[in-house]
Amino acid sequence: LSQWEQSGVTSKSRFIAARLFGEPFRVVKVDKSAVEYCARLTEFYAQFRAVAVNYNQVVKALNSNFSEKKALAFLYKLEKATTELAVLNRQVIDLTNECRELWLPK
Repeated sequence: LSQWEQSGVTSKSRFIAARLFGEPFRVVKVDKSAVEYCARLTEFYAQFRAVAVNYNQVVKALNSNFSEKKALAFLYKLEKATTELAVLNRQVIDLTNECRELWLPK
């Protein structure tokens, strides 16, 4: 019965007939933690894209509204924050690769 429950077939008779006639047996399992991780990763990616759009808008505003010297000072601060964001993104990529290697089927 545990194989029938894992197979996802709704009818016991259909499951038994399939086993008797040698049809292939498949078990589909959904890892809730992997699904949750993918959902969070998707949210993070959307936020990352929003930051990129805002970044472009800030650079345009700095170049058009401030003198070159003042704009460069702000751009330096923005560059430091961007570097931190790139490091964070690299960590997310590394964690995702580690998760893929450890938990997702090959």
